Amino acid sequence: MESLTWIAIIPSILAATWRMATPLIYASVGEVFTERAGVLNIGLEGIMLFGAFTGFAGVLFTDSLLFGLGLTIIFGIVLGLIFSLFTVTVKANQIIVGVAFNLLGLGLTGFLFRTLFVGTQNAVRTVPVLDIPFLSELPIVGEILFKQNLMVYGTLILVPAASFILYKTAFGLSIRSVGEHPKASDTVGISVPKIRYLGVIIGTTLTAVAGAFLTIAHTNQFVEGITTGRGFIALAVVVFGRWSPKGAFWASLLFGLFFALQLRLQAVPDLAVPYQLFQVLPYVATIAALLLMRGRSEAPSALAVPYEP
Repeated sequence: MESLTWIAIIPSILAATWRMATPLIYASVGEVFTERAGVLNIGLEGIMLFGAFTGFAGVLFTDSLLFGLGLTIIFGIVLGLIFSLFTVTVKANQIIVGVAFNLLGLGLTGFLFRTLFVGTQNAVRTVPVLDIPFLSELPIVGEILFKQNLMVYGTLILVPAASFILYKTAFGLSIRSVGEHPKASDTVGISVPKIRYLGVIIGTTLTAVAGAFLTIAHTNQFVEGITTGRGFIALAVVVFGRWSPKGAFWASLLFGLFFALQLRLQAVPDLAVPYQLFQVLPYVATIAALLLMRGRSEAPSALAVPYEP
């Protein structure tokens, strides 16, 4: 009887897997562009927090999902310019700048939330679920593929588009060449700082959108630390996905499965196991994935190395 119950809930677990993987997909695909350009941004957690807060605040004040998402994109671009200024132009240590972004994101969003929104009615509109007629009623695949919100479906556009840009365009070739051989790129007329700026901005913008997903598409409110380590997991996804958009997509789904499973296991009655044990599943999987990939994948040659003309 219990086995039949688990079989019945498999579609809901797989549907939740895609939803849980969505912020990881946006953030990791963005970070693929950043790292392919030779810049390491470990500040994804802080940027996701900024995106989550900005999207939430934009929708709360205007009741417009488009305004909230647009504000998030603009803020993501600004964060990318700031990060690039320090890491590409000033050539500050990229690890230190990333840590600063994480600390600033956690502290500033928490401060602003407590100052502006605590004690108020702070639920916002969310991105609607696209319930496709007839198809959403299909057994097993209906709930998984045809009953998701628009930002989830956006990943089906993002990944092929990112792969096409990275591997089929001159801009993508410039990004990859700058991340591998910046000096050679410079000698053929490619502006290394410009390409690195653009790579970072693409990454921070998509990461901010990933954060906004948590507040305007996954839940309907902001809480302090809402990202719960997803930014760090996205960094692991990039490595596990071998610095490719398609690899990042499938790796994100794997980690999304662990997020979905831990939520379902917490809801199982009569389990004499502390729920905290289930909550650590995605993070244990992250460590295991990094250990598994140790020595099996090669990062871009010039990753985290400032370029001196």
